[in-house]
Amino acid sequence: MTKNKSKYEIFRERVKIILYGTNTILGRMFDLVLLGLILLSVLLVMLDTVEGISHKYHSYLLICEWVITVFFTIEYFLRVISIQKPVKYIFSFYGIIDLLAILPMYISIFFPATSVLTIIRVLRFFRLFKILHIPQISHQSFQLKEALEASKEKILVFIYFVAISAVIIGAMMYVVEGKESGFTSIPVGIYWSIVTLTTVGYGDISPQTPLGQFLASLVMIMGYGIIAVPTGIVTAEFAKSSLRNSSVSTKKTCKKCNSQVHFDNAKYCYECGTELPNN
Repeated sequence: MTKNKSKYEIFRERVKIILYGTNTILGRMFDLVLLGLILLSVLLVMLDTVEGISHKYHSYLLICEWVITVFFTIEYFLRVISIQKPVKYIFSFYGIIDLLAILPMYISIFFPATSVLTIIRVLRFFRLFKILHIPQISHQSFQLKEALEASKEKILVFIYFVAISAVIIGAMMYVVEGKESGFTSIPVGIYWSIVTLTTVGYGDISPQTPLGQFLASLVMIMGYGIIAVPTGIVTAEFAKSSLRNSSVSTKKTCKKCNSQVHFDNAKYCYECGTELPNN
């Protein structure tokens, strides 16, 4: 004899279907409303930083922002109580983002300037991939994540090399140019070297001596190579990941039409329909 479910358990199950059931009608409707509110919230934060709009409508924007925050807060706690392992959600990627989306408004009660940090809610748009549930997008995002994880150590070594280079170049420019050219200290020289290496070039500090200009030219040329390195590392790992996870194989050859490219689990030729060999 099965035990009758309590009202609380029934409530939890219904809430779970709405919040996590992306394949249900209610779940889809809730997800669309949620995405709409996220977009509205981000727009409200941006509008509140426009001086003319903020001066006239600040109180109205603030009320709307608090209404959305209360909605997100209720949603967050419902997500926690509706699943069997709340801790798993709380410390998950989406759980942390959901919490960060509501904290700034409550902190702004004590520190008003922090209310602008609610712009972090834009991160909740990552849920769009989960809602759409398109296999191709999921596959590509997995490959990108795998490539970034594989590139992590190489990129850290590269950043370490760049950091050392920036310190050495900054110190050299401090010695060569001196305070007269704006290089008042080694940290200022390091700042200039980072700005130059990344090809940003603010122009607030620039070398004046021929030797300093020569060194700056070398740093600028080096900067173009430095920008390309992380991109190349990630691209190479992404290509490796694509090969590892590729579902296409050239091992199966059709005996009738000699077509070679087939899916690994294909049983028949996509060109002529002939049965393919198992090996």
